[in-house]
Amino acid sequence: MAGHMGSACGCATAGNRARPAPSQRQEQEQASPMQRFQDKVIVVTGGASGMGAAACRLFAAEGGRVVVADLDGDGALKVANEIGGRAFRIDVAKEAELRDLVAFATEGTGRLDVLFNNAAVGHSATGRYRMASIVDTPEDAWEGIVAINMKGVAFGCKHAIPVMVAQGGGAIVNNASIQAIKGILGADAYTCAKGGVVSLTRTLAVDWGAKNIRVNCICPGPIATPMIQALLDDPATAPGMYADVPMARVGQPEEVARVAVFLASDDASYVNGAIVPVDGGMSVR
Repeated sequence: MAGHMGSACGCATAGNRARPAPSQRQEQEQASPMQRFQDKVIVVTGGASGMGAAACRLFAAEGGRVVVADLDGDGALKVANEIGGRAFRIDVAKEAELRDLVAFATEGTGRLDVLFNNAAVGHSATGRYRMASIVDTPEDAWEGIVAINMKGVAFGCKHAIPVMVAQGGGAIVNNASIQAIKGILGADAYTCAKGGVVSLTRTLAVDWGAKNIRVNCICPGPIATPMIQALLDDPATAPGMYADVPMARVGQPEEVARVAVFLASDDASYVNGAIVPVDGGMSVR
């Protein structure tokens, strides 16, 4: 099943933008009797891997028309092909590309029902941005991490909200981190940016709730994704990744994705401005 690939530069390859083929659709429906997102338009940033890819699969399994957005265009297209969605290559640090993403998502329907702001940079980008204490973090790391992890969320919301207002409502789920609500050493720029996501979520929930736009936030603990895989693979650092987790293990991407999907669904119709830890109890220790 071919996906449809777009990009902020306007490049696109031909593909089938329709729903999954009948056989694939039947398999999805049999696997998930709930169809909470039937024909709803859903954008997931950072959708090529980890929690984002898991969320894309769950949204599609419940009938959603999913746009998989990621800096890894090939990875986004692979997930889109798998679920019968569309792919979009994006650098979320650039507002113009987020504006173009929203325009791409709304083609043909004029709708954007769900935005999952999931894209982020973390320990997997240590070679690109230094993850360190405030005294050891260089200015370029601050600028890059904040641009991706905080401004990327803000600009995604900026361009999605007018569409949601015009259609009578929508749902936004922002992916922050346990580091936004618990003091954890060693990645201060990351912590700062994720704390900003939490604060922004609360403000937007108050500002736009009367327009039937719900804005919620999840704060994952240590999750087995590419972002921390190198730490999990290192015997010297792996035990420390979950030493403070009462459940004594790292989480799986699907465990976070299920919470994001719930918050985006009508089952959470009266949930707005919530900051939800998905951390195996780490935040209460």
